[in-house]
Amino acid sequence: MQDKPYFCPNCRSNRTKFRVLSTASQSFMKEAVSGAVTEMSEPVMVDEAEPTIGCQVCGFIGNEMRFVKQAEREPRVMTPTDPVYR
Repeated sequence: MQDKPYFCPNCRSNRTKFRVLSTASQSFMKEAVSGAVTEMSEPVMVDEAEPTIGCQVCGFIGNEMRFVKQAEREPRVMTPTDPVYR
């Protein structure tokens, strides 16, 4: 994952709540007549070239670059605050 800001391209309100989705592969064999599972291997994680990201606000799922590019198109500007009250 890149150390860059994200911004959801779908709901356009979320900049903070995301999840990383990963894929696993698991082989199994079934009995041809009954359909019962006869043998199952352990799950193996599938390496992906780019992480899949999900927005926890609207549920949108896409590749990481969609979230990064949206944040670049609409950057969040840090505004200085003056905590001195008069």
